[in-house]
Amino acid sequence: MVFYKIKKLLLPIIIILILIFGCVVIYFSPINQLVKYLLQVTKERVGSFTNLQPEAQKGANFVGSSKCAECHQEIYVIQSVSMHTKMIQDVKKDTSVIVGDFTTLPNDADFELENIVYTIGSKFKQRYMLRKDRDGKENYRIGNYQWNSENSKWQSYSVFKDWYHDAWPEDNNQIPTSHTCDGCHFTGYMSTQTRVEPGIHCENCHGPGSIHVENDVKENIYMASRHDPIRSMEVCLQCHMRNVDKRLDSLTIKDLYGTVKDYADGFEPGMSLTKYKKAMPFKPGVNDAKFYGNGIGVKNRMQGNEYIQSNMYKHGITCMNCHDPHSLDNTAQNSRGDQFCMSCHKMGSPLGPHQSTLTAHTKHKLNSTGSSCIECHMPKTGKHTGRSPITVRTHVFRFIFPKESMEYGVSNACNNCHTDKTLEWSDKILTEWGMTTWERH
Repeated sequence: MVFYKIKKLLLPIIIILILIFGCVVIYFSPINQLVKYLLQVTKERVGSFTNLQPEAQKGANFVGSSKCAECHQEIYVIQSVSMHTKMIQDVKKDTSVIVGDFTTLPNDADFELENIVYTIGSKFKQRYMLRKDRDGKENYRIGNYQWNSENSKWQSYSVFKDWYHDAWPEDNNQIPTSHTCDGCHFTGYMSTQTRVEPGIHCENCHGPGSIHVENDVKENIYMASRHDPIRSMEVCLQCHMRNVDKRLDSLTIKDLYGTVKDYADGFEPGMSLTKYKKAMPFKPGVNDAKFYGNGIGVKNRMQGNEYIQSNMYKHGITCMNCHDPHSLDNTAQNSRGDQFCMSCHKMGSPLGPHQSTLTAHTKHKLNSTGSSCIECHMPKTGKHTGRSPITVRTHVFRFIFPKESMEYGVSNACNNCHTDKTLEWSDKILTEWGMTTWERH
């Protein structure tokens, strides 16, 4: 009888020990990388046209982030100091948000310090919004000079060169921010044409929150991480993917002259972004103002255009796996470093690299720039303005070969570091290392 009781107790204990041992083995083995995001990457793919916005959220209104803060104070505090909230700043509330040196503002500037209502950006460049109503409604225009924060200089800025130069007069004064900047930079404007609050806040990613404020359950607010990972990235791609007006599917630039928009007009998180946004077209093999012929972005804010070309995107790794959307703590200026990459891509793991040591993979010394994941797989390839240094890192997450630089003029990791060497030298070294086999370049 006693033996039977002991046996009855031993069986669950043995099972528990086996489970604990199995978990420990998985945690310390290469398969851990496959398990980490297993639930995420295996979620059912629902297709690009399905509306994922919660039924209970439909018809909700935007209320502003201060309402969200009443229940989500900790997240609100973290998010409120992120650069997202600094994209549009009210000069009347805080004049210190202006970073440009107005004592050196060129004489032919069409604005003065006292005319500025809002600033746009600051970290890389800063532009200035001036009141200019349109059709009897509140509106703004952009000044003809911008401050380049990377080289601390003023440089001329023509809006029509950025925004459909065939669709606007060549005059900043006649181009409203309601059609260019406001959709991405003011909360609520993209879907309602109302500037709920300046900057990028909670409802830009979670959708309008009035119903959720009245009844704070998860079923009446959009949370991207609950869904198909490919679709979840649309909260980021709504702005971090350069686009052209969706109406160009059936109309011409001439048809839209003076009314063209540079954002996904009408979109709210959870809706089908492809129904509201047309990605900037990329022509393989052709260099233009936005893309190199190999698909690498020439300018900033093209993370989405590049990322959708990557294998990580196709397998369901999302922007949010690398970037905390609230704190934005993993940036070019504040990177988590190569160890963050290695948390998934350990040496000899199923996700690669498929060598036993880092030096075998990179052919460079440990702790050198040549053994940096970021420098090799996210090299600096783009600029924030035509006169800025090359500081924008690519998000295609593949190695850019020197022969691609020969063909298209795009930067590559080898010559970003070996600035004294030629492209031909880099190509020769890679060939000697056996690192160019079936690739096109």
